[in-house]
Order: sequence, then structure tokens, then C-alpha cells
Amino acid sequence: MTIRTSALFFGGLFLACGLSTLGAAQSQPAHPIVLHAARLLDVKNGRELKPGEVLVQGERIVEVGSAVKHPAGAELIDLGDRTLLPGLIDAHIHLFLHRGAEDLQTVQESVPQRTILATLAARDDLMAGFTAERDMGTEGAGSADTAVRNAINEGLIPGPRLRISGNAINILGGHEDAIGYNPAQHVLPNADYANNADELVAVMRQQFKEGADFTKIYETGSDRIKEGRLTTPYQYTEAQLEAAVKEAARLGKRVAVHATGEPGTLYAARAGVASIDHADQLSDETVRLMKEKQIFAVPTFTIFEYFAEHAATPQQAAREHEMLDVKAAEFKKQVAAGVPMAVGSDVGPFPHGTQAREFMLMVKYGLSPLAVLQADLLNGAKLLGWDGQIGALEPGYFADVIAVEGDPLQDISALEKVGFVMKGGAVYKR
Repeated sequence: MTIRTSALFFGGLFLACGLSTLGAAQSQPAHPIVLHAARLLDVKNGRELKPGEVLVQGERIVEVGSAVKHPAGAELIDLGDRTLLPGLIDAHIHLFLHRGAEDLQTVQESVPQRTILATLAARDDLMAGFTAERDMGTEGAGSADTAVRNAINEGLIPGPRLRISGNAINILGGHEDAIGYNPAQHVLPNADYANNADELVAVMRQQFKEGADFTKIYETGSDRIKEGRLTTPYQYTEAQLEAAVKEAARLGKRVAVHATGEPGTLYAARAGVASIDHADQLSDETVRLMKEKQIFAVPTFTIFEYFAEHAATPQQAAREHEMLDVKAAEFKKQVAAGVPMAVGSDVGPFPHGTQAREFMLMVKYGLSPLAVLQADLLNGAKLLGWDGQIGALEPGYFADVIAVEGDPLQDISALEKVGFVMKGGAVYKR
């Protein structure tokens, strides 16, 4: 990898460019940049250009091809035997969680402490090549993700483009309601309470006031496997979810649901949510509606694998592996049926920056490498509301570009070997 005529701007000072830029966000250089590599992925058409070049000016892509213009004064970054592709998208993350006892983090760690850790998580995800993410709930930290998103947007800290939800929303005694603690201690839930349609709308309005880009609702849980079949109670009726979807739409926003199985997944599809996250079990009617309405399933295999491999007891491990087996079998049916897919890992309970594992698992369980990349980049851009802005290397798009060792169309694990990261024309890792 050779770099010529390069400099980085950091806190008002220019630094020599031999270092990965970990400390803060970068400003876009005034001069044009040409990225060159052995291959470039045209994700929309499923083909590679050999070699590949991208001309960047400011925060946008100007030209893409095997040979682009090299304007006077342009900086050439030669990335050698690597593949250029759009910055990756993780549509299901938790910046405010880290590895360890999930519920205890919300009890033992202050919101300021968790916010500091969230900024480090955002940096780690960016350095792993994820230039856009959807934070699916702060797990009890309220609207603290607003501050993280805004700090990233203002160039104060490094991190991906973010869509944020604040807390998720939950019923009393539901999926995230501190069940199992001594009731006399009045341990707070990791989500905001709403027990009917009016309360849902009221909570959503408060969250939007505090900066949320979308709403996350817990629709199912807790989950059980009985005789090889998933059972899970729903939390909100179809009418209640429909009220939430209409309220979000009034402000040009959308609703995502945690929904693992029927009938909650069907209620969510009928209500017209943007995505059904986890989607372990989908009936034929739910599949039909998701295809008709272009509702994305976000499988989150990585978190299921992680829980199975890090269970506290052999009995728990057996249950988690059974859940993963059921999920994998259902996923194959969903792929065959043509369910729209996006890619989300549920990173947080496992280390940030390692979530490229999700691509490997989606290939393992039934998608081709190209189909996974299209689900991530094209569908992910639509799901996050940045369609036509990110997810492809095309003129006019944001210059969110990464380079990986090898060829991800031949070996999807190449996405775990990100050696170069650019977001909005600024280089964060080389």
C-alpha cells in the first residue's frame, strides 16, 4: 500500500499520515483523492472492476471506474491487492452494551460511564469498516445516543453514521423489564414503558423530542423451544403497532420491532413496520406481507451463536444451540421464499468491531456472498433511510469506502480484514 502527498487534519494540527486515525474525526481534505486497488465491487450489478479506482472530492464520490481522472494536485492512495467496496452497514447494534452481564451494566454503570464506552464502541465499529449503523436501543441509557450521534456528526469523535432510537419500548412485565430482580429494589427496566396505543404514542413523542430517528418496540418474548418449535408471547396487538407506525409516519420516521416469532411477527407485518429484527419464525402470511410491503428481516445470527458458545451452564448452552438450529432451519425457508433481508449483528453483548462475523453466518446458512453484500449495502441503505447516499460506489454518493484483503465475492471472510476506511471523504484507517 503506497500513499503519496498525504496529510491528516486533527484538532487544528496536521499530522504525518503513517498512523491510523483513532483519536478523533477527520475533516475532508481540500484536494481530490484517487483510490486505486486491484478490484472494485459494483454491488448493484454483482461484478468487479479490475483494477478499480474512485475519485473523491470533499465528502462525495466524483467518478468510479477502472481508470478515473487524476486531477492536478490529487492524492493517490494505492491500496494494492485489495478490493474497494462501500462502507459496511450494521442495521442492528447496541453501542451502550459491552461484553458481560447485560442487565448488570444498566444497574452498576452510570449513564455518563456508559456514554463514554459507547463512543469507544462507535470508534471500534468504524475501524472495522462499518460506516453506517442503526442503534437499536440504549438499554436504559435513554436519549444518551443522541449526544453520541451528534458528536460524530459534528466531527468531535470518530464513528459511523448513526440512526438512533433512544430506549426501546416495552410493556410492563415484558421482555426488558428487569424480571428476576428483587421487586423491593425497584430495578428500572432497560426500556420505556407503554401499555396501550395512547401510551405508545406519548412515549414516542417524548423520544422524538429527545432526538430519536426511529422507534424500536419489543414485540415478543420471552422465547421458548418446545418439541423443536419456537413459542413466544406477543406484547402489542396489531392495532397498537399500527398506531405506532402511523405516529412515526406523521413525522417521516419508522418503527422497527424485536420480533422472534408468531403471532407477533404477523402483527408487525400487518402494521407495516420497517423491519422485523431476529425473525426466527415467520408464517407464510407474514412472508407474503413482508415481500409485498418490502419489510426487511434482520436475522442477527451472531448474537445467537455468541450466546450458544458462551452459556453459563451446559444446560443453557444446549438450549441456545437448539434455538440457533431452529433459527437456521427457518432462515433457509425464508431465503427460498424471497424474504427481503438486511444485515444486523446485535453487537454489544459481544465485542464491538467483530461483527463482520454476521456475513459469514448468513452465507453459512443459505445466502451467497453477493446476496449478503447486496442485503447489507443496498437494503441496509434503504432501511436506514440513506438510499441513494450510501451503500454503493457511485458518483454523487457519500465517499464511504473501505478496502479489504482478498475478494469478498470468493471468500466472504475477507470482510474481517479491513485495511482502509474512509467516511465522507475523510480517511480514518490506512
